[in-house]
Parts: sequence; C-alpha cells; structure tokens
Amino acid sequence: MKVSDPEYQKHVIFDELKQYANFYESLADGVFQFVSVGTTAICNIDTYVYSAIAGTITSIGMVLKDGRINDAYALLRKYYDSAVINVYSNLYLREYRKGWDFAAKPLLAEHINGWLHGRVKLPEYRVMSNYIRSSETLRTINGLLHADDTYKEIRGRCNDHTHYNFFENVMLNNREVSIRNRGTALEQIRLDAIAIFVLHFSYVVSVNEHYVMSSDYMDHMECGSTPPDGCEHWVAPYAQEAFHSILRVRRPDIAEVIQQNSAMQFDN
Repeated sequence: MKVSDPEYQKHVIFDELKQYANFYESLADGVFQFVSVGTTAICNIDTYVYSAIAGTITSIGMVLKDGRINDAYALLRKYYDSAVINVYSNLYLREYRKGWDFAAKPLLAEHINGWLHGRVKLPEYRVMSNYIRSSETLRTINGLLHADDTYKEIRGRCNDHTHYNFFENVMLNNREVSIRNRGTALEQIRLDAIAIFVLHFSYVVSVNEHYVMSSDYMDHMECGSTPPDGCEHWVAPYAQEAFHSILRVRRPDIAEVIQQNSAMQFDN
C-alpha cells in the first residue's frame, strides 16, 4: 500500500480522530465552570489539559495523513501519557479532599499545585499508573480495562516505534515506499487510539462524573429560571454520543458498569 492510495487516505481512522478531538474540545469547554479545588488555579486546570489533548490528537491525524505512522505512534504515546497524568492529578485531588480536616491538612494539595506552578514534577509514568490501578474508586473499571494485556501491549508498541526497536518501524516513516503491511499498521494504530480513548473516558466519568453534565442546569440559572427537576444528572450531548457510539460499541461491559454506577443518566 502507498500513502497516496485512496484506501489509505480515506481510512476510517481520520474521521475517528476528528471525533476524539472534538470530544476533548467540548469537554474542555464543559469543565471550565468547575473549580479545581486544592489548587490556586482560577480556572479549571483540566480545561487546558483537554484542549492540549485535542491538539495532540489533531497532530496524530495530520502526521498519519502524511504517511508517518512511526511518528504518529510517538504522538499516541504522548496522548496515553496525557490521559494518565490527567486521571492521576484528578484522582489525587479527589483523595486529598476526602475527610478534609483543615487542622491536619493544608487547603492546597502542594503535590498538584506545585506541578501547576512549575515547582514540582509529577512522578514517573509507572508510579502514576500504579496509583490509578490501586485506587478503590476505580477498582471495578480497572478490573475490566486490565483484564488482559491490551494496554501493556499498546505501551510496548508506542515504545517500539519511539525507539526504533524494529527496522519495520523505520520503514513506516518512509511515505514514498510501498509497504505491504502499511494498511495493517494503520489499522493497529486505529485500534490503539480507540482503546486509549475508552480508558480515558471511563476514568474521567468515574472520577469526576459531573464533568460530562449538560449545560441545562447552568443555562436556566443564568437566565433566572428554575432548572428542570433532575437536570443536574443529564449528560451533555457530545458525551452521550461518545458513550453510545464508542463505549457501547467497543466495550459494552464498561459502558454497563458506568451506566449502573454513575449518577449521570447515560442513555442505552
């Protein structure tokens, strides 16, 4: 397959990456109203994290369009890392706020607030990943996500491409060469991107389910009208669409757990 072939240029991955990027842009807008309690941030720090992730995903699409599958994997690894950092920071803040005793704990979670202001580095990936996987809050979701070696294998592929561990990865950065397995590699990175999106979506709605709340409640409040009963549990259309078209299709088991355990009203 050549990069210029219609089979490559019209591959479904390009539309899916646009869907992911649009999701994160909408999520960035949606969380702006929520305060990042435990930090000195005026605006929600995740607004900027999600916007940055949307940019990374857009970059993946651009690099893939140019036929640089190997480089795209380096960006996919960045997307994976960004998802883990985001979940770790939010989970840490959530745990920090539990049973908050001002006499025993300072108002600010310096571990995260220091990172926010450039004074503290976050732990290495393995430490953050282990923190997430050992969380009681995420026990059920973790059991489903990590029931097999899917994410370990994705991490391995990202590293193999980043470090040129195999010569075939070098070839996948040469767009002018016709490569027999280019189509297979493109499909694989598509599946890996789907898996990372599923992981991040699942964690976000498990740690901060209010992040995907529809704007109806605030819209009514800003207009001086009484919000409809229970509208604080309504899910924003973009999140509902992602849940229906991605989670329900790719991981119905995880979708079912989220639907059963969340206060948010995800549709079937």
